[in-house]
Amino acid sequence: MPLDTTRPFVPVQLAVLTVSDTRTLATDTSGQTLVDRATAAGHRVVSRELVVDDVERLEAALVRLIDDPSIDVVLTTGGTGLTGRDVTPEAFARVCEKQIPGFGELFRWLSYQSIGASTIQSRATAGVARGTYLFAIPGSTGACRDAWDQILALQLDSRTRPCNLVDLMPRLRER
Repeated sequence: MPLDTTRPFVPVQLAVLTVSDTRTLATDTSGQTLVDRATAAGHRVVSRELVVDDVERLEAALVRLIDDPSIDVVLTTGGTGLTGRDVTPEAFARVCEKQIPGFGELFRWLSYQSIGASTIQSRATAGVARGTYLFAIPGSTGACRDAWDQILALQLDSRTRPCNLVDLMPRLRER
């Protein structure tokens, strides 16, 4: 996808939410990867948090971030696997009004090139809730790099042609 450099770059406001029972903000390399890449791209990270793998707590954190008018995009990392504690897709299902199935499909296709058939264990997903984009990325640093570098950096750049997610933001809340 080419960038149209005649168009202005429009920075978005992001929240990064790590879903983990074992990490702290100090040991969270995946969340930090997303923060670093988003900031380097010119976006503003307005919230960085950690929540345990619990569907009710995660849902509450998502709702709070969705309701914050200063946040356009919520990036979660972790909780997308198959174990009993992996509940991020379930929390997303509770809050999303519209799914963005292409994100998970494209992520797994790209991931296949790095980790092969192991990508079937990923339940990466995305959606929209009350005008806020939500992206659930697996918890590995490599997955966060791939998701940002190959999908999100492009779709969250207002100069990406033929289309991007930023151009849709003013109309996300329309009914």
